[in-house]
Amino acid sequence: REKKAPAPARREAKIRLEPPPPSGGKKKGTQMKQYMKRNGILLGLTALAVIVSIFVIASRWQVENNNKTYDVVLDYIELEWMAEQSGHDVSWWLNEFKNMGVTKVGLTEENLTTLMEDSPLNVTASMMDKVMQDAGWRDSYPDAFVQEIESRGFDRFDVIVEIANNSDFDAILFLVQAVEARFPAGSYFCMGDSADEAYIFLDGIAADALYGGKGAYTNTKNKGFTEREELRSSKLLYVSLGLMPEKVERIQSAGLEVVPRTLCYNGHNGAQYAQAVVRGYEQYGIVPDYIISGGEAVLGYDDGVDFALDYLTDNQITIGLIETNVQRENIMQSGVDAVALGTGLNTVRVFSMWDYLQYRYGYYGYAGAEEIENALYRAVVERNIRVLYFKPIKQTDDHHVYITDPEVYRDLFAGLDERLAPHGISRGRASVMENYEVPSLAMLAMGLGAGIGGALLPDTFLPMKRKWTLALAGAAAVCVAAAWKILPNSYRLLASFASAVVFACLAAAFFLSAAKGLSRSLPQDAGLLRILPRAALLLAGAVLIALCGAMMTAAPLSSTDYMLELGIFRGVKAAQLAPLAFFCVLFLAYYGLFEKDRQANTLQIRDVAGALRWTIPVWTLALLGAVGAVGYYYLARTGHETDVTVSSVEIILRNILENNLLARPRTKEFLAAFPCAMLAAYCAVRRLPFWTGLFGLVSAIGLTSVCNTFMHIRTPLYLGFVRTGYSLVLGMVLGVIYVCCFELAYRLCRRIRQKYGETEQRENV
Repeated sequence: REKKAPAPARREAKIRLEPPPPSGGKKKGTQMKQYMKRNGILLGLTALAVIVSIFVIASRWQVENNNKTYDVVLDYIELEWMAEQSGHDVSWWLNEFKNMGVTKVGLTEENLTTLMEDSPLNVTASMMDKVMQDAGWRDSYPDAFVQEIESRGFDRFDVIVEIANNSDFDAILFLVQAVEARFPAGSYFCMGDSADEAYIFLDGIAADALYGGKGAYTNTKNKGFTEREELRSSKLLYVSLGLMPEKVERIQSAGLEVVPRTLCYNGHNGAQYAQAVVRGYEQYGIVPDYIISGGEAVLGYDDGVDFALDYLTDNQITIGLIETNVQRENIMQSGVDAVALGTGLNTVRVFSMWDYLQYRYGYYGYAGAEEIENALYRAVVERNIRVLYFKPIKQTDDHHVYITDPEVYRDLFAGLDERLAPHGISRGRASVMENYEVPSLAMLAMGLGAGIGGALLPDTFLPMKRKWTLALAGAAAVCVAAAWKILPNSYRLLASFASAVVFACLAAAFFLSAAKGLSRSLPQDAGLLRILPRAALLLAGAVLIALCGAMMTAAPLSSTDYMLELGIFRGVKAAQLAPLAFFCVLFLAYYGLFEKDRQANTLQIRDVAGALRWTIPVWTLALLGAVGAVGYYYLARTGHETDVTVSSVEIILRNILENNLLARPRTKEFLAAFPCAMLAAYCAVRRLPFWTGLFGLVSAIGLTSVCNTFMHIRTPLYLGFVRTGYSLVLGMVLGVIYVCCFELAYRLCRRIRQKYGETEQRENV
């Protein structure tokens, strides 16, 4: 018994003999230095690719700096509607907008629909499908007209037009001449029984028909009976017939320029139609600065793009690309891309003031049109928009009532010009970007840099020998060179996507390795004054690597066609998800299942097996569920095409930052990701591996976001750099605050646990 008594002392000795967590400085950065020494050549080649991208970025920067003038085109149709509600006529409003600096008015050519609905002319156009439903329809028209229709043959796709002169304007002459000039012989005929009345028959085909949605019929018991698609209208009712003379005269008398809007529809848009349209322009001396195509195609597209191309080139007219209402790509009518390329990209992006923006008067707590001003400001500054197609503002709670106070519009344009001035942007004829193309050899170098960078990734978490890394890099280089030669169009997209993923992963690897190195160089109880400066430097280093990736992402797509969004970056969400998945694998290699004193930085089979067998606590599941929900929200709200919208609170915060800074920092970067990077470094020092992983994963979102900022090729480069700089500085400031708060919580938890442990020991005694 006496010999067995010292057993507790032996157990105590065992505890003392266990090695303490490494805290010496001799091994500081050893693994990172070994990695850099082992892969020095490949890292050097990757750095050379980054340098090439910097030269490409510099050329693009110069192109963007020469693109600093925007223009406003006022929509005439809605100006007329606003004038009706204001007590002032259209001419008065035209002079008011001229005094605000607006010099151009967009005037849509008349068609049968506008002549029926929005003109004082007595014009009626009816589909034969509807006309034939009346058994006595023949009695409604002159006998000679009906006989001509029956001799030619008719069907439900044809259109009958009835015209009566009831004003000083000769509607019959206007319509008859327009039809004769635009429609091929044999596809129509005109007939009049007096000088005051005329009839036109237009021969339609099935391709002209416009249908309403399927309408369901139900019986007396509300049971479905049948469905029918009803023929509602025809393209023939929307074919442009010319500019109304009195409207043109009104605009030109006010000293404003007419920007004609011609709607072109396939099947009625050949050379004859195009020539008639241009003759109509010349009749009023109109040589527009811009052509903003409407309808389905460019002018004369039925016979190819040569007519439009020659007309634009001969008259030095710029073609407009209308941005979609989700602020991504352009509305591409048939032939627009071919004409844009054929003119050497003599092209500007056009922002149309969509309905939902017209209703944002007094929005987000503003007193006036500030939110509309914000939308126009972002369009010009962030998306290379150089023509604003402006429509009058409507009441937020009544979509048919316009704001008729001229001071609202005066304040809007004055405020917009004032905010654009710090960016060097002023009003005038819209500037056109120089047609810049990325050199082919530079494209190859950047692709090789992305491929070699990808070959470096396995060595960050696997026990790779140098020869295998070199072999992998050689294979990547061969594949890149083959793609560059065989798939030149897809190559630049692949090179850009690969750079976004690879450099975000490299930044994450640097961050996690440095955080672990920080935990080895500092004791667990190190003070915040020792931790915070190192954590800030670690964050800055990771962001710098991500910025290298951002330039490598932007450079391959820095040609003017991408800056005009004739092409766009593909795979945004995949480029955001891949680095997050890589970080999870990396963390498993560096920390296993939250091991405090793990020495190796390589993934082992037991790590994977342990992760598969891991018994997850309920609180961890709840926390991971919350993180997953936040992650879904983060991905789902990316872009403007999804149903997940940004909250009003965040919009207001964005507006405040936008109004006070040159560029708005990204919310997820400075509010969450960058402060969490400093929290992750702090938790690494405190030997809190779970929180290191959680905060590190959030920080990885920020590193991918840096690359994502430059995926928007339409956004000028200086905004990306300024935005990232603001995010980094604000993120560091908030990071200090977050770490201090977490430190207080950490000390409180330790005190509670110590007190609880002492109480438990006394109870056991």
